[in-house]
Amino acid sequence: MKAVVQRVRNASVTVDGKVTGSIDHGLLVYLGVARGDDERDVEHLVRKITRLRIFCDEAGKMNLDVGQVGGGLLVVSQFTLCADPESGNRPSFSPAADPQTAQTLYGLFLNQAARTGLEVRCGVFGAKMHVVYENEGPVTILYDTKNTEKT
Repeated sequence: MKAVVQRVRNASVTVDGKVTGSIDHGLLVYLGVARGDDERDVEHLVRKITRLRIFCDEAGKMNLDVGQVGGGLLVVSQFTLCADPESGNRPSFSPAADPQTAQTLYGLFLNQAARTGLEVRCGVFGAKMHVVYENEGPVTILYDTKNTEKT
């Protein structure tokens, strides 16, 4: 499972001209589900992302997590994170999970993130989405559960 996490001042996602999710400040999370991902990957990423200390404290140090600053999560499914761009000029999307598995794990991610008490908003799985955000910092963190132990 892969995630791109951006600290944002605001973010919104629109599908067919209708805003489906927005946050005032917090984290924009692009989430890609790869073949072989499971509930352990979801649990690991929810724990890491919700505890990620990338917000500044009174001293200006990145020492606070999204909950400590009253922020929310805007989670957008993005299977293209799992692309393999190495062969030719057109990326292969075969490393991505099948849509049913990906949608199930995406939904599980949303539910587990919401259980932390954070405001969680989202896009529409599989839809063509328009995402608008104002990156703050900029601060962008990459996760790939393939490269970590899931404890």
